Amino acid sequence: MVDNAQTQYAVEQMISGANVDEHTSRETALVAARAADDRKADNVMVLRVSEVSYLADYFVIVTGFSQAQLRAISLAISNQVEMELERLPLRVEGQNEGNWVLMDYGDVIVHILLPEGRDFYKLEAFWGHAERVDWQFD
Repeated sequence: MVDNAQTQYAVEQMISGANVDEHTSRETALVAARAADDRKADNVMVLRVSEVSYLADYFVIVTGFSQAQLRAISLAISNQVEMELERLPLRVEGQNEGNWVLMDYGDVIVHILLPEGRDFYKLEAFWGHAERVDWQFD
């Protein structure tokens, strides 16, 4: 869970623009994808949406199979991104509800969904015109 100190740090990062460039955005997305994979997330997908959206540079979309796994995946991503890139999410939504966890790094948005939610929202189809990034071999 993100505490007040983490929130303040994230706000300072956002205001200063520190650590936010195309390379860092890509690295954040790749680290998030690998961390999700390490927690046995299914169908891990990284989309470069910077050319088709102003929302973010990258989306990471993954499937987990239980509420506990969604939380474990989000914590693994948060810990790994912080350890490797010294970045914290600006906000995390849905960790308590457990149906769809959204992690917002500003330039990278991570979506962690249960299979039913992923099938219903079809984010990768909606953003199908975005470039797919091969996160396993990059």
